[in-house]
Formats: sequence, C-alpha cells, structure tokens
Amino acid sequence: HLFIVEGLHVETELRRKFGPAHTYDFCPATAPDLLPRLGAADVAFDLRPWPELHYEQPRQPIFYDTTAHSLAQLFHGEEPPFGPVFGFCGLPTLVDRKLLEVSLYRPEDAAKLAEVCAALGTEFRQVHDRVGLVTPRIVCMIINEACYTLQEGTASVRDIDLGMKLGTNYPHGPFEWANAIGVARVYETLECLYQDTHEERYKVCPLLKTMYLRGQQFEL
Repeated sequence: HLFIVEGLHVETELRRKFGPAHTYDFCPATAPDLLPRLGAADVAFDLRPWPELHYEQPRQPIFYDTTAHSLAQLFHGEEPPFGPVFGFCGLPTLVDRKLLEVSLYRPEDAAKLAEVCAALGTEFRQVHDRVGLVTPRIVCMIINEACYTLQEGTASVRDIDLGMKLGTNYPHGPFEWANAIGVARVYETLECLYQDTHEERYKVCPLLKTMYLRGQQFEL
C-alpha cells in the first residue's frame, strides 16, 4: 500500500511505474487524516518541496523527492525517522523509467532499499546523495543550454527540439521536456544546483528565468 503526499502531478507515472499490484493513496498535505493514512501504508512518498513526514517518526520506508535538496540538507540539525529514508527524482517524465534512481541517507539502509524495490517490482540504481541526483542534473542542464541557444537567436524552438531528438534519440526535445516537467521546476532545480555547486553550467539562462517569473511555457 503506497501512501503519496502531494503527488497528483505524477500520479499517472507512479501508477504506471509500480503497476496495479499495489494500492495507492494520494493525499494532500492539508488532509486532516494524514497521520492515520500514513499509519496504514507499507511505503510512503512525500513529494512536497520540503517534505515533513519524518517529523512523525514513522517506521515505514519513506521516499523523498531530492531533486532540489539532498537528504543531508533535509536532515541537517534534525532527527531522522525511525525507518529508512531514500531520495529519488519526483519530476514529471522522470518517474516512470526502468531504473529507479535512489540515494541513501544511512549506508546501513542499503539492504532495506533492495528489499523495498523488490517489493515494488522495480530495478534501481543507487546514486550519491547530492542535489539533482544524476538524471535531473543532466536534463535540466540540457534545457538550460538550449535556452542560451534560443536566446542568442542561433536556432528556433522547433529546430532545437527536432535536432536534439534526431541527433541523440532522446524522447523529447529540450523545450518539449521543459514544458512537460514544468518551467518552474526546471528553474528551481537549476537554482538549487547552482547554489550547491557554483558551477557555471548550472547558472540559469536569463531567458529561462524570465519565463519562470512570467509563468510562461515554450511555444512548440
């Protein structure tokens, strides 16, 4: 039984990823019965920007979306939960993949991770506990670079998307991907990556920042 807080934006992907062998409870963060519903779960997913389920000290395994914050950041100065906690990517389009990309807070939870993923029916790959994990870093960086190209007037949105799909066999072009993930989520992930690393490749393109501030999407 999977308990998911604030996960409606990836509900279809989560159901497709883990399949009909499980039951699902999608819960808003403001639900008055959040704690009883958590108690009924076998595994919990907290997809809030700053997750809070560990405050309840649950013993079930918890997955947190660590695209924008590492587990080390989330638990800095706080008591971790009794049960194991894992980081994963909860961005739209990046949930339903063959491998579940997962980070650990405590190395001793590695065996439990393997057990939980087997029960969920998914293959997994353990990655370092860092902001952006691996795939979100790459995808958001590609989108950012495409924005610089568009900003300079070198090519159009359509040309860049088509060139990326034909040249790399990616499932989406960078602007199509940005719209599917959400321009705001892409911007916020890059901002967190830049603050974490101060590497120029993660510095947000002014065009992307403007679109984020205006709440716009790319015209495909």
